[in-house]
Amino acid sequence: MTTYEAAGVDIEAGERAVELMKDKVARSRRPEVVDDASGFAGLFDASALLRYQRPLLATSTDGVGTKVMIAQRYGKHDTIGIDLVGMVLDDLVVCGAEPLFMTDYIACGKVVPERIAEIVGGVAEGCRLAGAALVGGETAEHPGAMGADEYDLAGAGTGVVEAAAMLGPSRVAEGDVVLGLASSGIHSNGYSLVRHVLREAGLSLDATLPELRRPLGEELLEPTRIYSLDCLELARTLEVHAYAHITGGGLEANLSRSLPSHLDALLDRSSWTPPAIFGVLAGHGGIEQEAMDRTFNLGVGMAAVVPADVADAAIKLLAGRGLETWVLGEIVPGTGQARYR
Repeated sequence: MTTYEAAGVDIEAGERAVELMKDKVARSRRPEVVDDASGFAGLFDASALLRYQRPLLATSTDGVGTKVMIAQRYGKHDTIGIDLVGMVLDDLVVCGAEPLFMTDYIACGKVVPERIAEIVGGVAEGCRLAGAALVGGETAEHPGAMGADEYDLAGAGTGVVEAAAMLGPSRVAEGDVVLGLASSGIHSNGYSLVRHVLREAGLSLDATLPELRRPLGEELLEPTRIYSLDCLELARTLEVHAYAHITGGGLEANLSRSLPSHLDALLDRSSWTPPAIFGVLAGHGGIEQEAMDRTFNLGVGMAAVVPADVADAAIKLLAGRGLETWVLGEIVPGTGQARYR
């Protein structure tokens, strides 16, 4: 008899994965989440928005990219979901939005319940770190289209910001200071170049290099830092004009998106030292500085633009939350570009 299982889809494995992930997902719960007994939809009590005068909903969607291939090769699946949350929800906070909830989607060649639970557990942990709820998701088994050990994941998030409090280029003024908020490493961008370097240089993920404190695979899988709660607290406490999430395209390209057309961000490259992993990639891959600049965050995962007179207080506040922050540059007349001195 021909069955769905004979075609490569294991329904029971999917149900087992859901059971394994339930406790982890529950840790991300917010009080506004409403249970849907059917499980077909995630519900969020919108009456929470009544405290806003003019609430603007913000939404973002993204994936993790080819970093998942490193996770698959190294056999470590419990943090890749944190990377997904960083890519999705930290985009929301750039306009000042508070992340409310998120959904995820995992496509895989074969459902291995324990592995799926690890992946979703990472998503749930990332949501907890961002102050958001993981309200639903989907796992799809694609036998024949993907290898048994292959998977990919994506997600979408929703947040809210008071219209009058929205951050962005219109608030940025000449004389403002640009703060650099430290990244935890490569985050989730540039991994196609990372894999190219590994292949061309013959580097193993188990390699122990003198520049690094741990095996290369662990360094490459360091999860993306989640900035949402830090950025929200900074904007609640002090005056903030703009944020820029430093993802694909690097610091200059992403910060330029948060500038008005008549101002530039003049950056000081000597103000920080990039984490060692970037030097490893540049050295083993023979990557020029220009290519490094436009591919990686180089140690700056988020940038904040604040008035000069609150810069010291902002650095102190974020340091108290365990986030290294420094003066990265200043806002000067220009044409809407972030550039180095």
